[in-house]
Amino acid sequence: MASTSGDSLRKTPLYDFHVANGAKMVPFAGYSMPLAYGNVGAVASHHHVRNSVGLFDVGHMVQSNFRGPTVTAFLEWLTPSSLKSLAPYSSTLSVLLNERGGIIDDTIITKHAEDAYYVVTNAGRRDRDLAWFKDKLAEWNAGEKAKTEGTVEHEVLEGWGLLALQGPEAAQYLQGLTSFDLRELTFGKCAFVPIEGFNLHVARGGYTGEDGFEISIPPSQTVDVAQLLSKPPVQLTGLGARDSLRLEAGMCLYGQDLDEDTTPVEAGLTWVIGKDRRESGDFIGAEGVRKHFKEGPPRRRVGLTVEGAPARQGAKIFAPSSDEQIGVVTSGIPSPTLGKNIAMAYVQNGWHKKGTEVAVDVRNKLRKAVLTPMPFVPTRYYRG
Repeated sequence: MASTSGDSLRKTPLYDFHVANGAKMVPFAGYSMPLAYGNVGAVASHHHVRNSVGLFDVGHMVQSNFRGPTVTAFLEWLTPSSLKSLAPYSSTLSVLLNERGGIIDDTIITKHAEDAYYVVTNAGRRDRDLAWFKDKLAEWNAGEKAKTEGTVEHEVLEGWGLLALQGPEAAQYLQGLTSFDLRELTFGKCAFVPIEGFNLHVARGGYTGEDGFEISIPPSQTVDVAQLLSKPPVQLTGLGARDSLRLEAGMCLYGQDLDEDTTPVEAGLTWVIGKDRRESGDFIGAEGVRKHFKEGPPRRRVGLTVEGAPARQGAKIFAPSSDEQIGVVTSGIPSPTLGKNIAMAYVQNGWHKKGTEVAVDVRNKLRKAVLTPMPFVPTRYYRG
């Protein structure tokens, strides 16, 4: 049954692969994406990734190459990251900021060389990001530095696949398919790796808090590689488990936990801002960011453990035994790993200390909640 809304949804290169594997497809960030597969529920799927290994299609994300003699300076204008000092074949989480210092998107920036970067941005921000890149690139390339030292080009890797192999058994599984010694590939590093005759860009990291790999794949090879990476013990894993895994790991979802009215200081992402960048302030949105550094942000992103029932996005947070609202929940779930209700929220500055008790309105009933450090579940990245 075709619906008009269904027709306008984009599809990743693996749409037919998902359907053939019994996926329940749902709309997400403008794409038709797998929520779960067959009769495996999200909780069972979540546990499988924490205990063994799961495969996620993240091909809805926007993959880009930025190249040119002045590309490092260009990306250091667009983001507050220290990219000059980033080693080749290393990645960093970063943020694209608007003029006020609000977050347009969070992004992973990978440096291949001084003049070549690979950048991954969110599907839900595709139109905003691509328009921003186009606009800022035109401005940059018309400027003095680009004219004297060389311009920057942006290429979107349309139709490319992106797969995330995640879990404590991910390395063992992938090692069985390659002669490349994966022990050399530590968290935050990447390499071109031969995998059964394919030569693929493999980055160590992911969105689950477990050890894992994100693998970028040319369009014609995506289905073959997905088949190669989905043999037992690997389980295909959908958006349901992806959300609970990332929240346990304390990771933000753009549009819920981050938006254009939130600075990286409020979002607890000050670590993505290079010390040298903080001082020089030569990036878009620096003024708003530095103001929050100096004066303290008006609110802060925090973790909560909630008693009784899970608090969902939009639940209001109050000072204990008072009607003073001090914050709002942005993401919340019953944590499959911990058996407790966890949430991510923003609270007024001063209420953000761990152990602080607050009250959360869950379906018109005030529930006790305690500020809890994130990640809720310890991360297990491979650092060698």
